[in-house]
Amino acid sequence: MEQEMVLKNEKSMSASFKQVLLKLTPSVKKDGIIKSMKNAGITLLSILLFIGLWHMGSKALYNKEADYKVEKALQERGEEAAAAERACIESGDSSCQPNTLPSPTQVWASLKSLVADHQVIKADKAAFAEKLSATNEKLIAQGKDPIVYTGRASFIDIVLTSIKTVFAGFLLALLIAVPIGIIIGLSPSLRSAFNWFIQVFKPVSPVVWYLLVFMIVKTLYIGDSSDNAFVISFISVGLCAMWATLVNTAMGVSSVDKDYINVAKVLKLGTFQKVFKVILPSSLPLIFTGLRITLSVAWMVLIAIELLAQSQGLGLFVWEEFQNGANDSNSKIIVAMFVIGIIGFLLDRLMLTVQNMVSFNKNEMA
Repeated sequence: MEQEMVLKNEKSMSASFKQVLLKLTPSVKKDGIIKSMKNAGITLLSILLFIGLWHMGSKALYNKEADYKVEKALQERGEEAAAAERACIESGDSSCQPNTLPSPTQVWASLKSLVADHQVIKADKAAFAEKLSATNEKLIAQGKDPIVYTGRASFIDIVLTSIKTVFAGFLLALLIAVPIGIIIGLSPSLRSAFNWFIQVFKPVSPVVWYLLVFMIVKTLYIGDSSDNAFVISFISVGLCAMWATLVNTAMGVSSVDKDYINVAKVLKLGTFQKVFKVILPSSLPLIFTGLRITLSVAWMVLIAIELLAQSQGLGLFVWEEFQNGANDSNSKIIVAMFVIGIIGFLLDRLMLTVQNMVSFNKNEMA
């Protein structure tokens, strides 16, 4: 009888708890929506503030350089030349516009221009492929290389080349750093022996890594007329960016809970079984932290390395626009800057997503 009373009380408490939960659920959802809308509003406000400050800053710099050009014309050629210079600037003629920080509208116009240029080049490539399709089929049938399009690359093609280079460098860094990190992490003696090597080469500049890789690749490919810029670029990126993964992997392996190691011994697991079933799963959070840092570093150093290697990527694009000095060059440089930043952010989010998928540590890292 007492048990029946207890069961009835538990059922009534459970029912009342469900009713309270149902009442609270709309409130929780409402609070979540309000919080999301508030965060979105703050983000939008900060973007508008940034664009406003950018516009005012570019306008001030524009006026400063315009006044300087007019004053210089006045001092060197007289009042008529100064008046003509000011009239030319006010007319919007590209030949006399101040070449300073572009405004948001100028950057937007350059972005649309680059996208339109990509469509033109894409159409040219399609026409080229269609025109030479029969010839290329014959060349391929004869075992020869087909004729490829060698015209200038569009901005989208340049971005894709940079992404391809950074992923190739990242893969190289992963293949080098993770195995070495595991081996070093398993042995305190090896950690002590290789510590000097890591500490000496970790802070080396990407420019120096590029020069070292260039020396080696140039010798290996001696007599080869093919373009080695991509090979030099991705190897330099990988060697420059792999150190965070190497250090974090060694640290993660060396800090595995000793209880896990003891369990592996009790189960009489072999070395490879112990590594892949115990050590690596336990080390994944630190390994992926290192991989995220490696990918971020790889994307940052890529720009300088592409410039030095003359690889058709964003680094060379930015440098050529700077050297070009055309009226819209500064705007295109700012477009490239935003593209670099956005892609870097997306790459970091991609690594975080993969980390949360494969790691037991689901706590999102900032």
